Amino acid sequence: MQKESLSDWLALKKVEGVGNLAFKTLVEALGSPAKVFAASYDTLKRIPGIGDKTAAQIKSFDDWKACEKELERVRQAGMTLLTFQDADYPRRLLNIYDFPPLLYVKGTLSNEDIPIAVVGSRQASPYGRFTTERLCRELALRGIVVVSGMARGIDSAAHSGALAGRGRTIAVLGSGPDVIYPPENEALHLKIAANGAVISEYPFGTPPNAANFPARNRIISGLSLGVVVVEAGMKSGSLITARIALEQGREVFAVPGAIDASGSRGTHRLLKEGAKLIESVDDILEEILPQLQGAGLVPPAAHPSPEAIPGAMTSDGARLESLSERERLVFSALAGAPVDVNALVHATGLTIQEVITVLLQLELNGLVRQMPGNRYLREESSCRNR
Repeated sequence: MQKESLSDWLALKKVEGVGNLAFKTLVEALGSPAKVFAASYDTLKRIPGIGDKTAAQIKSFDDWKACEKELERVRQAGMTLLTFQDADYPRRLLNIYDFPPLLYVKGTLSNEDIPIAVVGSRQASPYGRFTTERLCRELALRGIVVVSGMARGIDSAAHSGALAGRGRTIAVLGSGPDVIYPPENEALHLKIAANGAVISEYPFGTPPNAANFPARNRIISGLSLGVVVVEAGMKSGSLITARIALEQGREVFAVPGAIDASGSRGTHRLLKEGAKLIESVDDILEEILPQLQGAGLVPPAAHPSPEAIPGAMTSDGARLESLSERERLVFSALAGAPVDVNALVHATGLTIQEVITVLLQLELNGLVRQMPGNRYLREESSCRNR
């Protein structure tokens, strides 16, 4: 968007009485923040939910210099200011009740991402940190983007694990985009921005006030297909994230812990209430696969067909399910020794995201398996019977 237009967006966000829902109502009614400011007082007050007081606040707004200063800070920081009308604004986030009209973004967001949120206690145990890092490293190796809040403990371990798997990760801040909290995560902050994105709905200089974090949690879950909770006490903010995720229609997963550990009480409560128990990354992938198919990120499995791969049989004698064109392309490139993802990209001409999503489908169908070093190999049963 043009700088002048972004000034209007920042200005409307600053108007007293215009929260996220009122912002959405005004823009949907009139088309843009610029048209909101250009509208008459009588027009504004007739919009449902606005009323006399808010209409008067909009017409009297005059702090345009502060908006220009904010835009300059965004430019100097090398950030992007996304509005909910921009094509790069996360589509999943638009489906939540009170999505933020503006997002400050350091790094890159992509609607082709396959995101899973991983959250948990700030007072993480060694078991919790180790489990989180391993889980998130494996998610990253499968092409999943890890979303978390960059807090101490489990959140930091989640981002670190994704980075160790050379994957993308997204941190959602409960402070302004320039306020790194906790301060010891400055280096992690830079790595996340270089390999994903650091985002915030709050303007520059906003401190990490306690009230910001429950609000931040709705963005973490809203961005994601599901939320994994690792270690959470009975009063943990992670349980709030899980509750919000359920309200948003997201999947909720929980990692079990020791029965006598205080950090396990919250996760065990989630399990009792119906969260899916996580023992490996496959437990997550199996649950989110229908969502990926529905979004077109992974092609749905076709009906069995003997012509799909002539002569191919599983170990129990049943024919393999027929494959889509992209699945056949990747499967035929997997011959002999394990092949890494980059080699498959070169051999098939597909993008890296397309290769990763096809491999995910093939792996879940039992046709390929992942080897160390992010390499893939056909399952022995399918190779023997070709």
